[in-house]
Amino acid sequence: MPAQPSAPVFEPTVFRLSPLIRITLLSLYAALTIPLPFLSEATKAPVAPSALWAAIFVGAAGLYGVLSERVIVSEEGIQVTYPNWFPRVFRPGWSLPWTEVKALKPRSTGQGGLVYYFLSDSGEGYLLPMRVAGFGKLVSLVEAKTGIDTRDVRPLSQPWMYLILFGCTLLLLLVDAWTIATAISLKN
Repeated sequence: MPAQPSAPVFEPTVFRLSPLIRITLLSLYAALTIPLPFLSEATKAPVAPSALWAAIFVGAAGLYGVLSERVIVSEEGIQVTYPNWFPRVFRPGWSLPWTEVKALKPRSTGQGGLVYYFLSDSGEGYLLPMRVAGFGKLVSLVEAKTGIDTRDVRPLSQPWMYLILFGCTLLLLLVDAWTIATAISLKN
């Protein structure tokens, strides 16, 4: 008697935020905050540079935590998680079994783009992560597991938008270097 073919095993797949987006946003944060302690010292501002450095570090850790979002797609469902060290108070994440997915509904944003929400049987909405690397594969896995037509689902932002922002950030970092050099020369 021939062996019965077993059902294919669905290996969990992890999607992380696009590296282009992570690098751009972390660089922009650095460009906007790093000059502050130097300017505080040069202008003898009432806020101590050490307090600004501490605040910058805390803010950078928070931003890094948010940008460390992971989307895990498994046989059972889809889950959005954050690192264990990141407080769940700020971004708790979510999990949704495939059996509870009723629909994938578009909603327009204030800037004219479209985002998509999973609607569960209970009527709750769960935002489809749209800035992950491998978004096309994520969408095809969603379609395979739910049977929902995802032909029209596109990423919220295109890579060229982040490339332009990264280019502007590099220019800002050049201005920052000049600002820091000027602040240090005023101190001496």
